[in-house]
Amino acid sequence: MLNGMSDGPGATGALHGIRVVDLTTVMMGPLAARILGDHGADVVRIESLEGDTTRNSPPFRHPGMSASALNLQRNKRSVSLDLKHPAGRRAALELMTGADVVVTNMRRGALERLGLDATTVRAARPEVIYCVANGYGSSGPYADRPAYDDAIQAASGSAWLMGRMLGEPRYLPTIVADKVVGMALAQAVLAALVHRLRTGEGQTVEVPMFETMVAFNLVEHHRGHTFEPPIGPVGHERVLSDRRRPCRSKDGWIGILPYTDAHWRDFFAIAGRPELATDPRFAGFNNRLANIDAAYGFIAEVCPTRTTADWLAACDAHSIPAMAVLDLNEAAADPQLAAVGLLEVVDHPSEGPYRYVRDATSFSSSPTGLFRNAPRLGEHTVEVLSEIGWSDVEIAALLESGAGLQAARSETARSATTL
Repeated sequence: MLNGMSDGPGATGALHGIRVVDLTTVMMGPLAARILGDHGADVVRIESLEGDTTRNSPPFRHPGMSASALNLQRNKRSVSLDLKHPAGRRAALELMTGADVVVTNMRRGALERLGLDATTVRAARPEVIYCVANGYGSSGPYADRPAYDDAIQAASGSAWLMGRMLGEPRYLPTIVADKVVGMALAQAVLAALVHRLRTGEGQTVEVPMFETMVAFNLVEHHRGHTFEPPIGPVGHERVLSDRRRPCRSKDGWIGILPYTDAHWRDFFAIAGRPELATDPRFAGFNNRLANIDAAYGFIAEVCPTRTTADWLAACDAHSIPAMAVLDLNEAAADPQLAAVGLLEVVDHPSEGPYRYVRDATSFSSSPTGLFRNAPRLGEHTVEVLSEIGWSDVEIAALLESGAGLQAARSETARSATTL
């Protein structure tokens, strides 16, 4: 078990020395800011006095330190402020105007009412990169609509794509919009930082969930509608095949994907039907695509004749992509994940041992890492305000007014944890 950093010493990475203010909630924005923190940025998270749902939703060992928060809020410092209070707004504005990057998913109207919008912040610090991620682009008729993952899955066609396979629209069993747009948000910040490095210019960046997810879905599904006028329908035939699914083996489930002509020729031979390689339905990529249900149906037909291990060995011998279906309850025991250390047990100073899910990308010269365990709500309020020049008297007045929160520095929660 590793001892997780709790105070951020030794932070490295490509963004070391960059300060990011994370004024976000729930999943999309916090994920984007965490990615930046994993790359070494000093991420200061401005939280409400109550904390948001991802901090407070079970399971947790202690309230406010949920399972989601332990990984989603790592590599950040927490400042807890009441943005409706003048002192809280002043503190937030000074943090934002002293940062290199501001990331927020607050709605535009709320930011403007608080005086924390891009125009106000960049008027005080033109070189700041102010990145706002809302549900919909600001220039369209949906601009002011609220948005969460389910609404965006419905709006973006993701639920419709599921309906093409299942007979009625369904949501994917993952918050795919929040996570995809979170990664797009982090990418946008990185591009803006490169631009500033070259030109010295800051800018306002907008990452709308709806448009980002529509573009994401159209990568493979635009198809005939790519042309004007359209020469075919929307939807990739292979991806939307009802038979594109894991298959039952003799003792479990497996995903097998012969893709090239050589893959299919070898698979037919392994399955004892070599003559199918010259069947007009399956000879050549385009013929297989036109008969994809039959091709995938054949895989499903023969899979139960062998065990999963037998299929994996046979497919590996011919470089045919194939993998057993992973039960996520068993992810930590997967030999590949164990070998690369994707899931490591680390020790949190108040929450005890937990599984740290590291950044899966490796860098030879600017590695990501766990530089700071997830903070308790408001753990760094005093520390960060002192850094931006607030006096002890000003900080005490903020806390006494109820406009800010400083987490109690206590080992009570840690000692009560059963390890």
